[in-house]
Amino acid sequence: AYTDAAGRTLPSAVDLGAGHIGGLTLRPGLYKWNTAVSISTDVTLSGGPNDVWIFQIAGTLTQASAKKVILAGGAQAKNVFWQVAGGVAIGTTAHFAGTILGKTLIAMKTGASTNGRLLAQTAVTLQQNSVTLP
Repeated sequence: AYTDAAGRTLPSAVDLGAGHIGGLTLRPGLYKWNTAVSISTDVTLSGGPNDVWIFQIAGTLTQASAKKVILAGGAQAKNVFWQVAGGVAIGTTAHFAGTILGKTLIAMKTGASTNGRLLAQTAVTLQQNSVTLP
């Protein structure tokens, strides 16, 4: 799954927001970053129930504490894929959505939740978290 997501071509956007996607509303598509990506404020994925989002991230993915990945307009977590080459850190009490395909560590901080899957090639660490399958 990691290799499939990483091999997708013709992105809708490259290096959107210089890696800072908090506060954005993202439509379905393929997004690629050659850097790290941070979610410092809530980010919204808006689309229909059959739409797909693929995020290719060459660096790390960091979500700030108490921030959310929000699904709107019928978007479903089962159709959201985050392919991340570096480590992933989901902040304390944050809420994430989608499947993370991590090449290295995925760390969920205390009280964080996700509607999706956490798949890492090295380790997934959980600290009193809620993981709901999409």
